[in-house]
Amino acid sequence: MQTQKKDTRWLAMMALLIAIQLFLNITGIGLIPLPLIKATTLHIPVIIGAVLLGPMAGGILGGVFGLCSIWNNTMTPALLSFAFSPVIAAANTGAVGALKSLWIVLGCRILIGVVSGWLWILLKKRRFPDLLALPIVGAAGALTNTITVMGSIALLLAPEYAAAQNIAMDAVMWTILGVIGTSGVAEAIGAVILVTAIGKALLRMNQIVLRRA
Repeated sequence: MQTQKKDTRWLAMMALLIAIQLFLNITGIGLIPLPLIKATTLHIPVIIGAVLLGPMAGGILGGVFGLCSIWNNTMTPALLSFAFSPVIAAANTGAVGALKSLWIVLGCRILIGVVSGWLWILLKKRRFPDLLALPIVGAAGALTNTITVMGSIALLLAPEYAAAQNIAMDAVMWTILGVIGTSGVAEAIGAVILVTAIGKALLRMNQIVLRRA
């Protein structure tokens, strides 16, 4: 009976977090177009889900994030949509380009949840208090997204990125580091604030539910 209740709570929380992701995506709050890249808030439910439900749940939610990004970049292409839409990548560079895009848009987003979930487990084993562990995981999750995505673009799609930005190949790394240092840091700060505030409230609520179960 206890296992059944736990499974039901897990499914209910997953459904809620996925619904929040879809809401953020549909309303446009989840992916905000910027000149160089689309800033995101879709990683917040991924990180929170990883904290509350574990790395596997975080990976699934990261996959949902990736699917939302594929949809947006395919339906409303932006400057870098070749990196985030396998459909556009396939049209431009064939199957190899599509596989590179799939890794960037899906694989890197799954990593957000996996990294966040295992980092949370490690910090709690080291007896970090929630108010310290939550901001660390929030920052790490957001930076995992930015660094793996932009790093993968630099490694896998540097010529395409240079052409899209109309810059020389030797300027690609500096441009990407600029994105990480601006948009990436801003997203990390936002994640620290939101994950700490929302995560603390949900952890407290979860403890109350478990005591009453």
